[in-house]
Amino acid sequence: MNIHIEGPIIDRKSSAICESILRSLPDWFGIEEAVMDYIHKAAENPAIIAWDGDTAVGFLVIHHHNPYSAEIFVMGVIPEYHLRGVGRALVQKAEEMLQKAGVEYLQVKTLAATHPDPGYAKTRNFYQAVGFRPLEVLPQIWDERNPCIIMVKALKPEAI
Repeated sequence: MNIHIEGPIIDRKSSAICESILRSLPDWFGIEEAVMDYIHKAAENPAIIAWDGDTAVGFLVIHHHNPYSAEIFVMGVIPEYHLRGVGRALVQKAEEMLQKAGVEYLQVKTLAATHPDPGYAKTRNFYQAVGFRPLEVLPQIWDERNPCIIMVKALKPEAI
């Protein structure tokens, strides 16, 4: 395994990669309307891609809210590459990019612990392992059956 991280890029290539990887993760991305929204927005926002040789194995899309905060809008790693450091490398690259831009806070939204899904328990554990902390549960942002938790991480922007 020889992982190379590319980005940020903003183009249709990232949208196609996003679709391919999201389709390999139906346990996390099973709502077609949401998948199509992720795919569409991947072409309009900065994306970071993880490659193993010529194969895209992971991606992360950033959405800037304002000069001080950004969000991991969507992220995915194909199942064969879970627990191999790919997700951690994607988040690290995003943090470096955002720190250089002076961004102070990074957030991510995921399924809250009040939902029993074991896959999302792993997702929350991953984000905590890379430094995110729970901020707030918003049970109705998506719908009552899919309660949202916002997790945040303070970034230390580079001196300008």
